[in-house]
Amino acid sequence: MSARQVLIAALLALAAVFVAWFAPQPSPRVTLAVFALPPVLLAAAALRGSRKAAFWAGVFALGWFSHGVMVAWSRPEERGHAIAEIVLALVIIFAGNFPGLRARFARKR
Repeated sequence: MSARQVLIAALLALAAVFVAWFAPQPSPRVTLAVFALPPVLLAAAALRGSRKAAFWAGVFALGWFSHGVMVAWSRPEERGHAIAEIVLALVIIFAGNFPGLRARFARKR
């Protein structure tokens, strides 16, 4: 599985976590648009081969990581969703940066 495929899968999984997490809310439309729509749009851009999608996914993942840590710390009843958000954010950061890291640390012949 390539880094791009892992990135797309992690973004779609994160969107699914957000849908499961926020769908039971009284007015889920705005919440889902704010949380679930960005990872779906980034996954679609990565699927089309956009080079900037991985960068922006990494930038957004830093916010998702911070949000997950905050919720896991402050709301024990939502800790499961928050930990899933943290793990997926870390996978997104790593998958988005892996090609650059591989190129940077490749042995020169």
